[in-house]
Amino acid sequence: MANHQSSIKRIRQTEKKRVHNKYFAKTTRNAIKQLRDTGDKKAAEKLLPEVSAMLDKLSKKNIIHSNKAGNLKSKLKKHVNQL
Repeated sequence: MANHQSSIKRIRQTEKKRVHNKYFAKTTRNAIKQLRDTGDKKAAEKLLPEVSAMLDKLSKKNIIHSNKAGNLKSKLKKHVNQL
């Protein structure tokens, strides 16, 4: 266990950030799954901008890499266009 006041505080901060990041990443993954499972083109077109915005926010905050966000958005757009 940490002995210094600053390291104890850092542990608390890290845990709080980890839980926060995990929540937003999981929410986005669920939205992506929902979009992929949607068979209706209109519903998918409605969900696509919301999911894209989520991915952009995650990459902006360095929760996921910006290239990964771009790749996911590209694949989702292809999927929606093929419906």
